[in-house]
Amino acid sequence: MNKKMDYILGIFFAVATVVFIILFLTNDIIFNWAFARHHNIWSWYIRPLFIIPIIFFAFKKSLTGIFASIFALFTSMFWFPAPETSSPQVMTFLAYEMEYLKGVWTAPKIIMSLSVPIFFIVLIIAAWKKNWRLLLGVVIAAALLKIIWSVVFSGEAGMSVLKPAITGLIICIGGVYYYKKNLSKKK
Repeated sequence: MNKKMDYILGIFFAVATVVFIILFLTNDIIFNWAFARHHNIWSWYIRPLFIIPIIFFAFKKSLTGIFASIFALFTSMFWFPAPETSSPQVMTFLAYEMEYLKGVWTAPKIIMSLSVPIFFIVLIIAAWKKNWRLLLGVVIAAALLKIIWSVVFSGEAGMSVLKPAITGLIICIGGVYYYKKNLSKKK
């Protein structure tokens, strides 16, 4: 794909992501529909896996790949059907998450929420520049902070994030290691 088309499609997916987030946060029907499906634990496992293609496309300097992967990450919360039953921990944690997103947006909450775009920016820059240490540091820090945030703010229910977050972290580290090893072989 030529650079112009990559730029156009990249901007399209970036705008689509912003539109999705705005609709998700402002439209109760979409919000509730998506969260009903987010109770499906498979969406918790798949979301961290999108970090791998974001890194890969940042290595390749493909805006389309980066922003299509980010769009997929955000929308993957509703790819799976709503489960018939959910564990009490999952129900409690998601109730907290829903309240967090729909509650009053204070300055500390806005600052805390800015960590998400900051994570993507630093992740993409680290991969773009092939700064392996920073890249692994960002991936590890994001997983640990997600776990800490979940447990600190939602208590015992936050432990439901532990297994998907650690599984995603291990797979992401493995993916980065594999790519780096193969890149070294090509040189």
